[in-house]
Amino acid sequence: MGLDLDACISQLLQKQLLAESLLKEICEKTKELLMNESNCVSISAPVTVVGDIHGQFYDLIEIFRIGGYCPSTNYLFLGDYVDRGLFSVETISLLTCLKLRYPHRVQLVRGNHESRAVTQTYGFYTECVRKYGSTNVWHYFTDMFDYLTLSVVIDDRIFCVHGGLSPSIHSIDQIKILDRYREIPHEGPMADLVWSDPDPDKDEFAISPRGAGYTFGGLVVKKFLEINNMEHILRAHQLCMEGYQVLYDDRLSTVWSAPNYCYRCGNMASILEVGVDGQRFFNVFDAAPENDRDGPSQQTSLEKKVSDNVYITFFFYLV
Repeated sequence: MGLDLDACISQLLQKQLLAESLLKEICEKTKELLMNESNCVSISAPVTVVGDIHGQFYDLIEIFRIGGYCPSTNYLFLGDYVDRGLFSVETISLLTCLKLRYPHRVQLVRGNHESRAVTQTYGFYTECVRKYGSTNVWHYFTDMFDYLTLSVVIDDRIFCVHGGLSPSIHSIDQIKILDRYREIPHEGPMADLVWSDPDPDKDEFAISPRGAGYTFGGLVVKKFLEINNMEHILRAHQLCMEGYQVLYDDRLSTVWSAPNYCYRCGNMASILEVGVDGQRFFNVFDAAPENDRDGPSQQTSLEKKVSDNVYITFFFYLV
């Protein structure tokens, strides 16, 4: 019997885990699909763009309630699907199934947390072991992460990436020739794309306080858009208390889609709806009510202690 993706999606929408053998097959098939995608995928509007989710499964479901379920709505997810939240396994399982079921309606971009190194520290590894009793599922997904695309362009005018720009990349053609089928390196253009951040107080590139990637300013953005004949840069990666941020005379936007981040930040979240005419609308939302009954209060004391320590030590460096 073939893989029944509709049944898998239905099960996951109820927050029920899939069998390990199913996830192995799903990840293998998804790798085959992603191999055919460029490092910079071209898509058309209308599309709804989603920022960081970080394992906040109920807030992902809230996004579908607000923006519409697949395949009625086209979605572009900008990375950081796992870590920090309590339900990274359910979140990435659902998104992977949706990508496999609706490959032309769902786009998944790689974020800095889609890596082996980061997920071993910030929750996904531990969650996989706890829920499946071994590291197998973590291996299936982290191997699949190596195949995720690095960027997307909407209607040849909006450049979309998880983090930001790189001093090594001037044109999108340079992104297309990168070797992405590997763990995210500590430095270089691939690392910059998933780690860098805009800095409204600077014009050029500068060393990032994150310890990876760069910060970049308004002149860098303007030059990149001019060289590539683009109008706007759309990215995620940074917590925005209002759910989004627009910088550099509307040349760059950040969309953040994890409300009440880490179940304690009190921030709003948003999804960005891009229309066929290029218009952009931030649809702002708050945390899903299900978090109150099935959120941090369900953690064991050990899990809560680990979560608190990670939050306090690394929050400002590894969003």
